Amino acid sequence: MMRTSSDDTPESDYSGLRRDMVAAVAAMSEELNPVPDMPGLSQPVLDALGRVPRHLFVPDIERDFAYQNRPLPIGYGQTISQPYVVAFMTELLKLKPGSRVLEIGAGCGYQTAVLAEMGAEIYSIEIVEPLAIQAEQTLHNLGYDRVHVRPGDGYHGWPEHAPYDGIIVAAGASHVPQPLLDQLKPGGRMVIPLGESYAAQELLLIKKDAAGEVQRQEVLPVRFVPLTGRH
Repeated sequence: MMRTSSDDTPESDYSGLRRDMVAAVAAMSEELNPVPDMPGLSQPVLDALGRVPRHLFVPDIERDFAYQNRPLPIGYGQTISQPYVVAFMTELLKLKPGSRVLEIGAGCGYQTAVLAEMGAEIYSIEIVEPLAIQAEQTLHNLGYDRVHVRPGDGYHGWPEHAPYDGIIVAAGASHVPQPLLDQLKPGGRMVIPLGESYAAQELLLIKKDAAGEVQRQEVLPVRFVPLTGRH
């Protein structure tokens, strides 16, 4: 079935814009190359980005800008991340089909959809309840049946479904939450922005080896909304 937007614009009208966005993301990746041992974004990640209708995840007022390579407001003081950052964070997780992923900060569900396109099963938490409800509905309408979204404070993770092959945090934190480290499977990876709220942050890649030892690597300057909650 051809997807349509809420203004009845055929999905096919957005396909060229989406191809242009993916090309811009690929070019940015080659230019920046922030991780020397990771030469650009892989084709599976670019293909996943190219399959997700970003215009269906943004408010109607932002729809004309949906395929620009930049973040956009989605209400409640939150944003949909820049497509390049979404792709880069997805790449860092090194997912395989069937991977179990914990996502902290679902927002509108766009990053969730890209992860699902990689064949992962996603457990996603969003602290802003209206956004959680909206994201779950959008993802359901698009047929993502291996995605589970609930409202709540993501600091403590979702231990009922742990351990996770990958954990992705889409909010800036002052430190790495210990509950998330505990829920990361040996051999798993976590990506999380660290730094002061709305100031300079660094995207951190965390790898847990088979013995449970943790390695940390700063990979990219970023700016995310803050991780909030009772912690």
